[in-house]
Amino acid sequence: MTIDTKALRVGVVGAGGRIGRAVCAAVAADPELELVAAVDPGVVGEAMHGVIVGAELKGLVDAGAQVVVDFTVAAAARQTLPWMAIHGIHGVVGTTGFSDDDLDGFRRDFAASNCLIASNFAISAVLMMRFAELAAPYFDSAEIVEMHHNGKVDAPSGTAVSTAKRIAAASPKWAADPTQHEVYPGARGGEGPAGIRVHSLRIKGTQAHQEVIFGTDGQTLTIRQDSYDASSYMPGVLLACKRVSAFPGLTIGLDGYLDF
Repeated sequence: MTIDTKALRVGVVGAGGRIGRAVCAAVAADPELELVAAVDPGVVGEAMHGVIVGAELKGLVDAGAQVVVDFTVAAAARQTLPWMAIHGIHGVVGTTGFSDDDLDGFRRDFAASNCLIASNFAISAVLMMRFAELAAPYFDSAEIVEMHHNGKVDAPSGTAVSTAKRIAAASPKWAADPTQHEVYPGARGGEGPAGIRVHSLRIKGTQAHQEVIFGTDGQTLTIRQDSYDASSYMPGVLLACKRVSAFPGLTIGLDGYLDF
């Protein structure tokens, strides 16, 4: 394989998935990046934007990948990320479901190279979380409603979890839930940090959507973000690929790469 030394060499793990395919296409179309490797045991041998999908991570090193994008599942990524760190490859990770212990391990692993883990790469979603964090101290109550396609198997979403943590940390006082009886168990959603309720909807025809609803005396504020297809994540993924080398160690959240 001929490697273009003028472009940043990128590999993709989980290349056969819906998001992985979009990442491969976006990387291949960006003149500052070069797609040099793709890994996905489910579609081995498929030609994808000039590369042949392989089954083993070794192909990333053989292709000279400098950055690897991972959109898989937590169980697989727990093996992939330490491997990347050992080989000095930067990671851009959209996989969610990691525990605090996982993150502590990744912090130790990424000493010679860097890694970004983000629950959402849509820049509008990053701004939504930041706006919610800024609004939180001015309200007494908050609830999160997230809605995803019916193929999403986990709940709540990583974005909802991140949002709940951030707004809980932004204010020390939240009103207690007045509910004393649920006709349908779970009607009030799941209880997150500081008692903030999170409601997960799984509905055909949707992609990824979230509302954060704040309330205080005589007023409410609703902050909503919508992603309609996988293309919404690509500007954030491409930005992360280009900037990951400048942020030492492990970074959580794309907002760390943005200028706010």
